[in-house]
Amino acid sequence: MFVIIGFVTVLGCVFGGYAMAGGHLGVLWQPFEFVIILGAALGAFFIGNPKSVVSHTGKEIGHLFKGPKYKKEDFLELLTMMYQVFKIAKTKGLLALEQHIEKPEDSPLFQQFPKFYGDHHAISFLCTYLRLMSLGADNPHELVDLMDEDIETMHHDHQRVSDAIQNVADGVPALGIVAAVLGVIHTMGSITEPPEVLGKLIGAALVGTFSGVLFAYGFFAPMAAGLKHIYNAEGKYYQAMKTGLIAHLSGYAPAISVEYARNVLEPEYRPTFAQVEEATAALPPA
Repeated sequence: MFVIIGFVTVLGCVFGGYAMAGGHLGVLWQPFEFVIILGAALGAFFIGNPKSVVSHTGKEIGHLFKGPKYKKEDFLELLTMMYQVFKIAKTKGLLALEQHIEKPEDSPLFQQFPKFYGDHHAISFLCTYLRLMSLGADNPHELVDLMDEDIETMHHDHQRVSDAIQNVADGVPALGIVAAVLGVIHTMGSITEPPEVLGKLIGAALVGTFSGVLFAYGFFAPMAAGLKHIYNAEGKYYQAMKTGLIAHLSGYAPAISVEYARNVLEPEYRPTFAQVEEATAALPPA
């Protein structure tokens, strides 16, 4: 919703302000300038990025309009799930989790938590480190480093799309200048025309510079920044799992491990202590 509001505000203020100042909007419609700028930007985007980034860009832009993947209730569900997992591990031992870790898709434990159960990457992350713990990996510092590297790899994979869009934003003003220069070259070929014709040609050329700057700072750069904010917010889902797992490995009780995990969440998504306590109290017996 806010993305659409932002786009409408940019367009409304730029073109509305121009019209209010007495400008003629029809002059700004220069489709050939747009073809030069956006076509060249698209070609450069294909040249500078691997197939995986190009193919995922459309999906990620859709992600921008939908907002972060995880809502506040999803983080509450995550904390509740971790409490149940840690409780089983504490009372029955990590071997009691083996059936859930090895075949998470068939796990009645994980099926109690639909959002987590439907997230393949999140299940894989949790089960990987629970499996390592069950095999004897008991050095918290080593696991922290490994988890950080794992999370950084996932984050970098997502970040490639936002970086690619940011690169487009950085290049589009220069492509606007290219379009403007080509417009000036065209104008120079018509130097014998009367002033009213030359004025229109020069104005059309300047639209190239204007369009390049508008596309860059009004659309592409904010889109790249918006995606980065979304990726950072979603990364907290994994940071919470990491923190809870390390606290559990350090010997803390399930409630304390979950509280550690809760406190790494951003305030916007962080459930209250009372909400977590109520949710864990409503869990079925482990």
